[in-house]
Amino acid sequence: MFTEAHKRSLDEHGYCVIEDVLGPSKTADVRSRLVKAAAESERRGISTYIEGLDPNPNNVRVFNLLDLDPVFIELISHPLALEVARHVLDDDFVISNFTANIAKPGSDSMFVHSDLALVLPEPWHAPWSLNVIWCLDDVRGENGATLFLPGSHRFECMEDVPADIAEKMIPFEAKAGSVVAMEGRLWHTSGANRTQDEERGLLFGYYSRSFIRPQWNFNVGLSDVTKATLSPELHELLGLELAANLKPFEGPG
Repeated sequence: MFTEAHKRSLDEHGYCVIEDVLGPSKTADVRSRLVKAAAESERRGISTYIEGLDPNPNNVRVFNLLDLDPVFIELISHPLALEVARHVLDDDFVISNFTANIAKPGSDSMFVHSDLALVLPEPWHAPWSLNVIWCLDDVRGENGATLFLPGSHRFECMEDVPADIAEKMIPFEAKAGSVVAMEGRLWHTSGANRTQDEERGLLFGYYSRSFIRPQWNFNVGLSDVTKATLSPELHELLGLELAANLKPFEGPG
């Protein structure tokens, strides 16, 4: 399913679209669970609107997904997601975050950024992070598709980023059930939903090299009940062990 063509697109353009990863019924089920997770997040006191990040509350953000529904544990450790992560990041990676974004009609764009630039100072000369994006609705420019600049994963410092980058961006186009793999250095922003009655739901599984501190503290965010359900592999990938970012060292010779 993750083909040589996908790998070439990731290398050349900074992204690829992998179609039909989830079937229609599974996609609809995850979409329904996301709506319930957003409501549960609000009930727990974790707002789904982040002032300063999004222009208005029509862009719904859901954090701590792994503690809200087991289906998100299933997706963050999906064999395809881990295969893509290993391709980009070798075997030395952790799960940095898993969030959702529902763009409702009237939502607008956030600031332009690259995910690696948010967590690591320049120069950005290696692919040290990756987003695996699960499309729960058909995604197109009109309903708030992520906007990006193909090839911008080659920018190594802020001086490389053009002042008019927002004007050069194009939207991801993908069907519900697809996965968009986006290299962490690719410059992008959330799109504006200009429709009257469509919502655009995406899940963002963010993986990074182990030496980069995760965006989300899973030791604090996950309940003991959730932790008890996790496999040994997930315990390691989520940094739940005593040594969160140490990999076996193979010395010279």
